[in-house]
Amino acid sequence: MVIQTGFNWLIEQQLLLSILFCGFILLERFGLKALGSRFVYKLAWLLPAALVIANLPNAIKPLQNSNISHYLITPNQPFTNEVGISWALMYLLITAGLLIASFITHTRFVKSLQLTELTQFEGTLTAGVNAYTSQYVATPMVIGILNSKLVLPSNHNTQFDKATLALILEHENVHIKRKDNLTNALILLPTILLWFNPLAWACYASMRRLQELTCDERVLANKTTQQHILYSKALISCAANAPTGLMAYSHYGDKKTMLQRLTNIKHSGKHSKFAKGGLLLVAASMLSGLAIAKQPEAMTKEDHISPTMRIEPLYPKQAAQQGISGSVVLKYDITPNGETANVSVVSAKPEAIFDREAKKALRQWQYKPSSMGYQNVLVQLDFAINNEVANTDLIERIKVSH
Repeated sequence: MVIQTGFNWLIEQQLLLSILFCGFILLERFGLKALGSRFVYKLAWLLPAALVIANLPNAIKPLQNSNISHYLITPNQPFTNEVGISWALMYLLITAGLLIASFITHTRFVKSLQLTELTQFEGTLTAGVNAYTSQYVATPMVIGILNSKLVLPSNHNTQFDKATLALILEHENVHIKRKDNLTNALILLPTILLWFNPLAWACYASMRRLQELTCDERVLANKTTQQHILYSKALISCAANAPTGLMAYSHYGDKKTMLQRLTNIKHSGKHSKFAKGGLLLVAASMLSGLAIAKQPEAMTKEDHISPTMRIEPLYPKQAAQQGISGSVVLKYDITPNGETANVSVVSAKPEAIFDREAKKALRQWQYKPSSMGYQNVLVQLDFAINNEVANTDLIERIKVSH
């Protein structure tokens, strides 16, 4: 049930996530000249922020403002959701396989480098970071998620002059100080969780390119024209066809990325404050719109909540033996695909006697799918030893007989 609920929630987020991914990718492809790579890179925080805001639980409101459901109850109607469960299990298996594959890819890659530590290294490195050489890399790179290591090609002394090597080391030190490998791993994890959405992989690639561009901008800030030329030549010599799919380690990138970086260096300069301000205004409006969209709307008489399966709660054995009757009022949401979510106890009498069984049963209820779902639905479960239950029109009442 937990797997199914999680899978359903993930599917429900795809429209919002796809829109966010598309927007970010377009900014990375066409907005760098006006906005700058560092500004666009920071906009990546909008993705998790928008997802969190879109899924914030509704604020606790007085009961009279909440939706009240009135409908005939027919418990234990036949219902099957085997297809949904099979899809959820398939997703879980593929996701686990990709996570394992990513771990194996990183482990094998590090072993294949056959690192040799540089005991005498002429250059400036971040404190606590050691330098290594490998004949199996063509470009400088930083490996290690938590403990960073700088890896240079075995021929780095002949491949780069001292001035060029100093610029390269400055670039790698930016990666190390910002802990970009850890950032990449944290970004790669949700990308793998969204493996079925190609836009997630494209967005991950965009973020990796932006990461390199922001490093370039920091290195070349206040540098001379001659240093810009040296750095550009270094990029050309470091062009490689390195795989990036399941890799979280920082490296110079493929030839396409190199071309983009050279273009960015050529057009570096002042960016449009008007464009940045306008984009921030659009982002703020989007987040505000998501927050407003979460506010519950009043349910009209035309709205229909159609149950397809109800599980009757078990009468607690101890309460039955002691002849205890009572009621539990629950508040919950119904997702567009008919699942219940955010189940909580509003009130119970007596307290903490029937709550657990009531919530357990309600989480298994199924409803007819709807376009928007329903929020703040109320239901009252009456646990009665005898058949006498007071009538009321305030909330729905379901008698659970022992």
